Amino acid sequence: MLLKLGLIGHPVGHSMSPWIHGKLLDQQNLQGSYELFDLEPEEFDQQIQSPEIKKLDGFNVTVPFKEKIIPYLAGLDETAKEMGAVNTVKNTSEGWIGYNTDGTGFADSLTNDYPDSLKGNTRILLLGSGGASRGIFHALAKKEVAAIDIANRTTQRAIDIIQEGSQKIKSTVLTLDEASEHLSKYDVVIQTTTVGMSPNDDQLIIPVDHLTKGTIVSDIVYRPMKTRFLQEAKKRGARLHFGHQMLLQQAVYSFKIWTETEPDASALLEEFEKKLKGV
Repeated sequence: MLLKLGLIGHPVGHSMSPWIHGKLLDQQNLQGSYELFDLEPEEFDQQIQSPEIKKLDGFNVTVPFKEKIIPYLAGLDETAKEMGAVNTVKNTSEGWIGYNTDGTGFADSLTNDYPDSLKGNTRILLLGSGGASRGIFHALAKKEVAAIDIANRTTQRAIDIIQEGSQKIKSTVLTLDEASEHLSKYDVVIQTTTVGMSPNDDQLIIPVDHLTKGTIVSDIVYRPMKTRFLQEAKKRGARLHFGHQMLLQQAVYSFKIWTETEPDASALLEEFEKKLKGV
């Protein structure tokens, strides 16, 4: 069987997903392809129903369509329903079914690096309130940490994330300026937006002057691998967690959904890092 997989988003030209899923196909001795579909946001309603996309066995969804895809789905698994965002779609006999592997992918990649990072007294700050932030918030809330605060330019989207779902966790909405001022309060700080993504490598979502040494700082951007945000955090003595680790882990979970196989993310991590570094 020849699997047809893909990614929809805008832009997607920078994506490493074709490389990752090509490796996973080889690892599982499966034949298939993984294509990129760069959809124009103003033409999404027409392009999402194109024959090229409808023939896919499964596809990933990235910004800015993780929420916009939902009306076109026949169903959602419980995680995607709770989060209100989808990053994985499987083509079934009932139609497209939506899933979200962002949150579990992030949480597992974080604890792989720092096994004691998510404890009962852990205070977490999320920067941004898009689809990725939503997924990460809901996954981390299940870990029974002490608090998860969200900082965003506009506060309403952050409020919506906190009010969704069944998790009952202490959460406060902050402006980005407030987040910068109060960084010393947090054990884990997670940058969930596209700020700092190549070619805008010089961008910094907030200053990190008030960061405490030893804080775990994560950035889901993986190109560049060490964003300016991570570079500045390192200068303050932070422990770093990189976006490519989340990308790889969530990709493996998507692949499991599509193929019902058990791929191994750890076997690819070192090769993936070399690929990103151009080694």
